[in-house]
Amino acid sequence: MNERPTLSELTALATVYKLRSFRKAADELEISPSTLSHIIRDLETRLGARLFNRTTRSVSPTESGERLVTRVSPLLHELDAALREVNDAKDLPRGVLRLTASDTVAMMLVETVIPRFLQKYPEMSVDLVAEAAFVDIVAEGFDAGFRLGEAVPLDMIAIHVGGPSRMLVVASPAYLHGREIPATPDDLALHNCIRSRTPAGRNYRWEFELAGRPHPVEVQGTLTLNRTEHMLKAALSGMGIAFVPEIMAAPYLSSGQLSSLLEEWCPPYPGIYLYYPGRRLLPPGLKAFIDVLKVSGL
Repeated sequence: MNERPTLSELTALATVYKLRSFRKAADELEISPSTLSHIIRDLETRLGARLFNRTTRSVSPTESGERLVTRVSPLLHELDAALREVNDAKDLPRGVLRLTASDTVAMMLVETVIPRFLQKYPEMSVDLVAEAAFVDIVAEGFDAGFRLGEAVPLDMIAIHVGGPSRMLVVASPAYLHGREIPATPDDLALHNCIRSRTPAGRNYRWEFELAGRPHPVEVQGTLTLNRTEHMLKAALSGMGIAFVPEIMAAPYLSSGQLSSLLEEWCPPYPGIYLYYPGRRLLPPGLKAFIDVLKVSGL
């Protein structure tokens, strides 16, 4: 049997896998790139399998590397959690809390929850990644994520942290001037809509509902964006009609800079959940963040 890899080797392996770069991984591990490369080569030699394909421009895992990292990453994460719990048992939480959320939720967290959390726990820091696509938080090394309830994997622990939300159709008075106001979603075909794109590259369908009956619409328009704040700015400048979260549009609706359309076709949905792996040891930093989140809300 091959010699069992050391913890430092497995940590190096997981870091290169996460960052897809020996240089970036070396910086994070605080070692030289040549030392890290030697660690991985030695591990590959002892295992008798190549773990990464390397070129001058990229690093990607082989099938063997993918399988190994997939199996060991949860173990490393669990070990880190256990060590943090031991180290912080008698002290305030300290360290880095890594979170992932959509653009909208990330904005809400930055405005309210994170400032309160960092003020209460000054030895903590937060690494928040705004990502539209669903992220495997275990494989990517996140402590927790935020998503709609139906998007949370069944093997995760989920906590409902936000009230009902909904998407709204909005446009500026300048855009609507001289145009016929849409009375149904199908009337959007007569308008220039600001479209959004899925992480897979497809255009989002605008999802409507009336009396419990779904009514999705494939809108058309001359502008396609992938960030909600950009869609809002485009709508504010009169470039077309946008479909955005109500919470982000609310200030502009109150000021009259935007008007809400088709509200009866935009029912609320349950809201946002925080989720994290269903493991026995909850990192102290995450536990403290959840406590602040429950008090602050979203």
